[in-house]
Amino acid sequence: MQNRMIYVWILGVLMLAGWGGAEEATYTNPVISEMGLADPTVLLYEGVYYMYPTGNNVSYHVYTSTDLVHWTKGPEVFRPGGKNVWAPDVFYNKADKKFYMYYTAAFRVGVAVADKPDGKFEDHGIIVPGVIDGHMFQDDDGQYYLYCTDVGHLFVQPMESPLKPKGEKKLLMVPSQPWEWRSGRVNEGPWMIKHKKTYYLLYSGSGADSRFYGVGYATADNPMGPFTKYSGNPIVDGSEGVYGPGHGTVTKDAQGNLWHVYHQKKGPDIAWDRFICIDPMWFDPNDVLHGQATRGTPQPAPKCVTDKDEKK
Repeated sequence: MQNRMIYVWILGVLMLAGWGGAEEATYTNPVISEMGLADPTVLLYEGVYYMYPTGNNVSYHVYTSTDLVHWTKGPEVFRPGGKNVWAPDVFYNKADKKFYMYYTAAFRVGVAVADKPDGKFEDHGIIVPGVIDGHMFQDDDGQYYLYCTDVGHLFVQPMESPLKPKGEKKLLMVPSQPWEWRSGRVNEGPWMIKHKKTYYLLYSGSGADSRFYGVGYATADNPMGPFTKYSGNPIVDGSEGVYGPGHGTVTKDAQGNLWHVYHQKKGPDIAWDRFICIDPMWFDPNDVLHGQATRGTPQPAPKCVTDKDEKK
């Protein structure tokens, strides 16, 4: 009897430690090993993640996932014409229930519209010439702001609507920290997070074709700035076996954890050998934003809930 009680106690301890139960799900970067994919934007809509990356430089395909780890390549959703087709950003506008793609083509940002996230986008033309890397952000008061890059500097273009600019674009940041000068002088790939009442503008620095590419952020009390760069930048950087992590998007899993979906370079040489990775981002108790870049080692997976899980 005593031996049986000891066995039950040991079993209970092991189960509390995770033994005998379901193993924690893991992932290993890259989550999409297809070469040439970069600059992803991710939209979570009705329980499905839709990802739109730079691909063949002439058109955009959509990829879908329910867990941020396993992705399925979908159809071509937009072909703007010409070359140098990069860095799409897709924004869902709740007011009209339409999807707006801010695309880069021939060093100009245009917009295309669709009725569903994996449908065909209809071109509405160029809205901001001479820029790349458009990213749409809507503030809590309903105002729209389009962040973009011009010659390695970051700008914001106020918008009257998702289709119509309002006034002139405003310069926000220039390359000013040493890590942004390691290969060229670059600030690009903007992505906005609003945390509490502070605006966190993520961006990538240094050359995107180099192993020195990384991610930093700047903060402001207003979406129009002025922005102050975090002194601890870059918060995502290369390391042994990790090259050129950058230009990504931030989304959430079912528990509200932040996930950075971005690209890495395959090797250290100057080249466009890129693929898609994911890693967590998080705020510490002092509201400092942190990130990481991993490759080839299993990591705890996002806590995503599918419809099947919800019905159990």
